[in-house]
Amino acid sequence: MNYRIRHRTIYEYSEPVTVSHHAARVKPRTTPVQHREGWDLRISPKPAVRKMRSDYFGNRVCFFSVQELHASLEIEAESVVRLMPGLPPSPEQSPPWSEVVTMLREPVSSETLEAHQFVFESPHVRPSPELAAYAATSFTAGRPLLEAMLDLNRRIHEEFTFDAEATTVATPLEEVLERRRGVCQDFTHLALGCLRSIGLAARYVSGYLRTYRSEEAKQLVGADASHAWLSVYCPGYGWVDFDPTNNLMPEFEHITVAYGRDFSEVSPVSGIIVGGGKHRVNVAVEVTPL
Repeated sequence: MNYRIRHRTIYEYSEPVTVSHHAARVKPRTTPVQHREGWDLRISPKPAVRKMRSDYFGNRVCFFSVQELHASLEIEAESVVRLMPGLPPSPEQSPPWSEVVTMLREPVSSETLEAHQFVFESPHVRPSPELAAYAATSFTAGRPLLEAMLDLNRRIHEEFTFDAEATTVATPLEEVLERRRGVCQDFTHLALGCLRSIGLAARYVSGYLRTYRSEEAKQLVGADASHAWLSVYCPGYGWVDFDPTNNLMPEFEHITVAYGRDFSEVSPVSGIIVGGGKHRVNVAVEVTPL
């Protein structure tokens, strides 16, 4: 399946900005199941400095600086991506989750060593007894890892309400767990916290969802903006994706842009400005099949 993606971000400032420095992670990754066939990034006003590089996790990042007075900033990325998913894993045939925890405690292979860094806490995800207790309902003794993860994915989808007004990026996981409300970012952080609290490796994934314009088609929750889901490490299968917001395993309708330990490491656009006063941001994403 081939997709064209348009991601537009506009900042409007109440007062002029004299200088701004930004990092944009809006270039889809190339993975074993995803091939990037085209990409273009347009920035207005035109940056005085603009450089591309890869961050620690291999995500492509555009660093740029606007060094003139401006009352708005527009960042528009356009991509063409081909998805080529293989056969889905068999959850019931995956290894018991407790055996995977043991493997991650003493990493011996290069693959396990790379996954090991995603076991520990990160700025937005701190393991806790409460999160471990929530995970325990799904991760029972001897249960296959991916089968248990499917159950956790389902429970978060059924027991938590999508509410764009309930949280901010600074809302702690303890509050999300108590109030049972949030957005895709919160549900992803929650799943990450549950997994890391019991010793499993899991990473945050940012990307896009296919956009449906037909009234008869079912729109996935999180379309028309950047979306978030997670990957859990499973020996023999590698990194396996789960989307708790939509209760599914991503396949043909999720485009991966970046991954890291949590949102703080994959924010689509971040930066600092001098001046500007109050600001308003508008984000629009459209993912259409070719």
